[in-house]
Amino acid sequence: MAQLMRTSNPALSSDAFRTGEATFGESMTVSGTVNKTGILLLCCVATAAWTWNRFFNAPPEEAMQAMGPALAIGGIGGFIVAIVTIFKKEWAGITAPIYALLEGLVLGGISAMLETRYHGIAIQAVSLTFGTLLVMLLAYRSGLIKVTERLRLGIVAATGGIAVFYLLQFILGFFGVHFTAINGSSPIGIGFSLIVVAVAALNLVLDFDMIENGARMGAPKYMEWYGAFALMITLIWLYFEILRLLSKFRSR
Repeated sequence: MAQLMRTSNPALSSDAFRTGEATFGESMTVSGTVNKTGILLLCCVATAAWTWNRFFNAPPEEAMQAMGPALAIGGIGGFIVAIVTIFKKEWAGITAPIYALLEGLVLGGISAMLETRYHGIAIQAVSLTFGTLLVMLLAYRSGLIKVTERLRLGIVAATGGIAVFYLLQFILGFFGVHFTAINGSSPIGIGFSLIVVAVAALNLVLDFDMIENGARMGAPKYMEWYGAFALMITLIWLYFEILRLLSKFRSR
């Protein structure tokens, strides 16, 4: 079972649905998880719209400064709430919406700042993110993409490698070491972003599989919130990577 439940999403780890308790009430369902994912998306969009409007309604010279608190609260707060949710799954009914609201602050702020430089980039990123979600869902449901053990291992390895690279890049940045070719709009930079977007998209397939397995195993009802939270993590990552890729294309 540990191999069956392996995924690169930290919120859907090998024992994410092993709660150690019997389910005497209602059990988790796929449809329930989908509904709760919709609620989290609405929460995220609500705060994203708030920061977006705050940015564009502020005087141009104060707009960037106005985003500081929202980005700090959203980024740090979202990370803390995500960690709490991963370790206290039964709190997901409360913490998952809070996570979505906090991440919306970051999404709205960063999207607004990039919008001033690349007009229309935000709606393009949103459209591509949901388009990718739909395509991957159809590919998974139709059996075009089958979640085999080899596929799981490949996606987990690729995701882990990307995470290590980002961490290394963050640390080396303090010492003045920057990966200009990868972060720039050169063919190498665009190629790297395309690979990362592809890996993020494939993580959606693993998420779908994990959620279905959780429902099949009769996980407790609150795990619907947890499954929705885990899916949101991947969607938010995918959106940011698509936004980054589009900004590279637009800067050429």
